Amino acid sequence: MQISRRSLPPLGWLTAFEAVARTGSVTAAAQQLDLTQGAVSRQLQKLEDFLDYKLFLREKKRLTLTPVGAAYAESIREGLTQISNATVDLRSNPHGGVLNLAILPAFGAHWLAPRLADFLSGSPGVTVNLSTRLEPFDFSRERFHAAIHFGRDNWAGTETMHLLDEELVPVMSEHLAKGRQVQPAMLRDMPLLHLESRPNAWRRWFAQNDVPVEFKAGMVFDQFATMLQAAAGGLGVALMPRFLLEGELQRNQLIALDNAKRVTSGAYYLVWPETKANYPPLQALRKWMEQQV
Repeated sequence: MQISRRSLPPLGWLTAFEAVARTGSVTAAAQQLDLTQGAVSRQLQKLEDFLDYKLFLREKKRLTLTPVGAAYAESIREGLTQISNATVDLRSNPHGGVLNLAILPAFGAHWLAPRLADFLSGSPGVTVNLSTRLEPFDFSRERFHAAIHFGRDNWAGTETMHLLDEELVPVMSEHLAKGRQVQPAMLRDMPLLHLESRPNAWRRWFAQNDVPVEFKAGMVFDQFATMLQAAAGGLGVALMPRFLLEGELQRNQLIALDNAKRVTSGAYYLVWPETKANYPPLQALRKWMEQQV
């Protein structure tokens, strides 16, 4: 798509406008941009003349965005963020490609990290940066090219790829089991550990296994890893994703209740904004993940 220069204001005008809109002050914007107040004021005036719209209401020494100015500032900020991100990516890896991936802690540590070396060996020149995000976010405001998402395929404005379903398995310490062959109904009399983001997991598990039970309160955790350690310490029974238990049972002397019906609490997806679908490092990651899952 060819960009018309007639509709493209100079970058200096836009950065000055964004800084004033964000700080609410010509003085603060001038300090951030290392310019004089007069220079910033002139750039704002030139931009308004170029657009033929007032972007600010000027009352004495105060500047307030007009409705038109507020909407324009939002769009300009997104555009400047994309330019900044592209520059950082180029500097980080000028001969390859940077892939900024938002991950969930448990999935990233136990599923992705052990396999990542295989992806990198088959994708020379690609640099992967990982950061934790627990909730969906606006891709236009972040530097991420893709994210690992748990729940449903409902992240607006994205394309998705299903990775795997989360099958929950009860695990407990050998001490808590007391050498017994534990049956699903026996869990009614044991302390239950709960995960903050899966508040109804135990209800669904008991219902799936035809065990009538009233809701039981118990310790609540915000991370699977912490809850697993609590289970290993004999504090209760934890519902853990099956993919997290590879090697953990023997290492922590845990027992998994495999004679129960499996319960699926949701699924993991790779999600990416539609505008990034053709980005080569992301295409490589999608192809590799298809092979893995």
